[in-house]
Amino acid sequence: MLTATTANVLTCKACTRDLNSGLQVAFKSGSVMGLVVVGLGLLGLSVITYIMITFLEGDNKYVTTFEYITGFGFGASIIALFARVGGGTYTKAADVGSDLVGKVEAGIPEDHPNNPGVIADCVGDNVGDVAGMGADLFES
Repeated sequence: MLTATTANVLTCKACTRDLNSGLQVAFKSGSVMGLVVVGLGLLGLSVITYIMITFLEGDNKYVTTFEYITGFGFGASIIALFARVGGGTYTKAADVGSDLVGKVEAGIPEDHPNNPGVIADCVGDNVGDVAGMGADLFES
């Protein structure tokens, strides 16, 4: 989340120069999230495989290793489910609620400084994108 928030600020600053600079910053900062999440998942899978094959004995150590890897995959899916629901859905609800109150009831544009829901809007977008997409990457 810290990287994503910092990247949003840096991307806005780079877009004041030109759009290509903003795209470069956004692409590089998005790569950080993707590579770290996928790398940590592969690291966990590699550690489990190494430990199981190294320390297990017997004829069925590969079958047991496969069972542990399958359990790791199921655990990742469950963690991703809760990260998607907890990180994305509730903040998105705050985002949509603030949009409706600001635009429909008060007649204020969505990202206008006089709209008190702008903070909830930005947080909802940021957390929804980061936690939601990160959870999907981790599950994959």
